[in-house]
Amino acid sequence: MTVSAATLTPTVAAKESKYALSMPVDKKGFYVRPETTFRNTISSEPGARFAPEKGRYHLYISYGCPWAHRTLILRALKGLEGIITVDAVHWFLDERGWQFTDGYKDSLYDTKFIKELYYKANPDYVGRFTVPVLWDKKTETIVNNESAEIIRILNAAFNGLITPENASRDFYPEPLRAEIDQVNQWVYDTINNGVYKVGFSTSQEAYNQHIPPLFDALDKVESTLAKDDYLVGNTLTEADVRAWTSIIRFDPVYHTHFKCNVKSIEKDYPNILRWARRIYQLPGVAATVDMDFIKKGYYKSDVKNNPNGVVPAGDGPNLVQPIV
Repeated sequence: MTVSAATLTPTVAAKESKYALSMPVDKKGFYVRPETTFRNTISSEPGARFAPEKGRYHLYISYGCPWAHRTLILRALKGLEGIITVDAVHWFLDERGWQFTDGYKDSLYDTKFIKELYYKANPDYVGRFTVPVLWDKKTETIVNNESAEIIRILNAAFNGLITPENASRDFYPEPLRAEIDQVNQWVYDTINNGVYKVGFSTSQEAYNQHIPPLFDALDKVESTLAKDDYLVGNTLTEADVRAWTSIIRFDPVYHTHFKCNVKSIEKDYPNILRWARRIYQLPGVAATVDMDFIKKGYYKSDVKNNPNGVVPAGDGPNLVQPIV
């Protein structure tokens, strides 16, 4: 069943333009990221609403979105390609939200916009139409749209359906959880969301306040990676995945488009660059990266920061280069 814009109630339709592409800022020009809404999990516990089953769940992602990118990487690292299907939206984002067009298709319902899935899950939904979306084909609803929670679902919920080798890969191991949570917290605030705080600042005061924490955090990551191959416990964890999707976008997008130009990854952070290459060269990870999509998504969609839609030529550091 396809939900079209024409079938939406007047009340719901009237609320759309408020949320689709708006970048919420407070009265002083500080960017404020809204909370996500669907926060269910997948569990093998008796009576669980969403149980792990092969082919039951579907990911909707954008190759350009760093939050959605996390889920695609975990799907690859855990060997879930045969368990969870995926559709990607088009790179262009306007006031109507993420859309399926020009070869990017919703294989389940042939919807034209991601918002149609939100209304299918909840006709009275009020909020932003974000990706990723973890969808349940059986009950035809959204399980979760919070990337941090989706990657933990992918890390553990399907271990009984995959090979023992893939099941043994734990990116949120019990002994390291407290440290992972701590790293996630400051990396999210100062790097993942920090680049947006800088890039979407609408006042000099806001921009000046957010620039120093961003580069202080990058310096901290650089120091950590001078001693260890990974951010926590010298082993690959979700903390690396969460940070990595922002780092590979830094030079080609955030450095210029978001005015984060104090330093660059390629020229100023050799340890971060080595780590970025190490992760990129893990099996399955490179296939999750579409730099042309990423650049178009930012430079052509964000007309407020780039009104002419010109896309820079550079793709950032060469991530295929051998690690030395």
